[in-house]
Order: sequence, then structure tokens, then C-alpha cells
Amino acid sequence: MIHEILPHRFDNSFITTIDFGEEDFVFHFHQNLLLLKIISDDFEIPRKKDIPEIKSSTERTFIFKLDGHSCFLIRDCPITENDRFVYKEINFVRTLKQKEITWICMLGFQLMNWYTQNKFCGKCGTETKEKTDERAIICPACNNIVYPKISPAIIVAIVNKDKILLARNSAFINNWFSHVAGYADVGESLENAVIREVKEEVGLDVKNIRYYKSQPWPFSGSMMIGFFAEADVNQEIRIDNKEITEAAWFTRGNLPDHPTTFSIAGEMIEIFENGEL
Repeated sequence: MIHEILPHRFDNSFITTIDFGEEDFVFHFHQNLLLLKIISDDFEIPRKKDIPEIKSSTERTFIFKLDGHSCFLIRDCPITENDRFVYKEINFVRTLKQKEITWICMLGFQLMNWYTQNKFCGKCGTETKEKTDERAIICPACNNIVYPKISPAIIVAIVNKDKILLARNSAFINNWFSHVAGYADVGESLENAVIREVKEEVGLDVKNIRYYKSQPWPFSGSMMIGFFAEADVNQEIRIDNKEITEAAWFTRGNLPDHPTTFSIAGEMIEIFENGEL
């Protein structure tokens, strides 16, 4: 999966005082667009040395480290697109050759959104400030503290012997199929979320629910929590015709287009396809 980047080292420890070094990575977003440096037929995140117009005094926010190099968000960038730099829509980073760069671009996007969405206090409306001793935002008027939002979401591979149920979400492009997935609701356990989402989206009752593993998913600020579950193939599939437009049972060697192992969804499908359950 995309977050598994060994031997590269990702470190999200919060550091209060840190120098802005020449080799440090610079993240600048314009809405959903990310500034990238053009390298022959590929792209990479620019470093401070690549943009001499950026000074040590430039307003910035430390976000994390990759392989010992600090990564900073900057609000204002003194350059525009040219023969060395280009802005790309955030989903473009999936195509980058360096997996570790794709991963930190996704994380940078998540944190950029969080900072942007919390410029003002949700309780009293006062302009907020970044805390200096932890990754949090504080209101100077009412002391309300906001931490990065991470939403738990279940994703479930529904199987029966040599068959797997895959569904087509209304938001999918082309002819992709994947698993049933959805956010856990208030006061709901993850197992109950599995039961509810499967019933709501495809009308099936599931049993033998078992945890697989989790994957942070920065594009939506989610924590995807994977499960396998079993269902009787004789049950009638009843799609909701809202989130799900099509669902069916498929056998090994005859699967439709589906996610790659970039995501937990693709990894779980691969486990089924390889007969490793």
C-alpha cells in the first residue's frame, strides 16, 4: 500500500523549533493544485534551494520529515509556472515514480486542508493561531483547541468460498468495482458499521466479520479500516441506487477492473484472488 515506503523513513513527530534548511521540502498548494518541480520526464517536490526567492523568514509551517529532511507548508509562493515548475492537481501524484514522494504529497494535502478549514474558531469566530508546542490550532479568545480531523471508515471484502462481492460506486470513473465502504457513525462500533453499510448499500446480511488491517487515506482525511466478512450468495442483492449503481458476485480469475495495491481495497482483492484467505 502507498503508505508502506520502507526503506524510506516518514516521521510525523511535531517539532516546535526547527531551521528552514536548503534541502528541506517545500509544499505550496493552490486549492487542489500542488507546485512540483519538473525533472526530465518526472516531477518532484521542490526544495528550498530550488526557489531562492524563499527566505528563511518566509511564513511557513513545519508538517513532518522524510528521510530526515523537514517538510514545510508555505502560504505564499514567489514563483509562477515556468519551464522548471508546474502546478498539478493532487490526484496526479498517484503517477509519480517515487512512492515515498506520492505519500508525503498526499499527507501534505491533508494537512493543508486542515489548516485552511480552521482559520477561524468554530465556537466564537475569532481568527485562530497555530500552537507552538503540538500540532494543533488554538483560539486566542476562547482557548478552543482543534486537532487534525481523522475520520474512521470501514471497508469490507464480502466473500463466500471462491466468490467475492464487488460493487460499483456512483463516483467511480470508467468501469471500476471495489468493496463496500463507509464512515462509522456516532456511537457505532466498527463491526456495527460493517453490518449497517453492507445492508444499506447492497442489502446483504454478513457474518464472521474479522479485522484485516488499516490504511490512512489522506485524500479524504480518513482512516480506512479493513475487514473480511462472509455472506450467503443466495441472498438477493439490493443496491441503494445512490452510492452504489451495480453489485455482483465474481469468481477468481474473472474479476472486473478494480483498485491496485496502492490502496487497502486493492490489497484485499489481491488476497482473495491469490486464494490467501
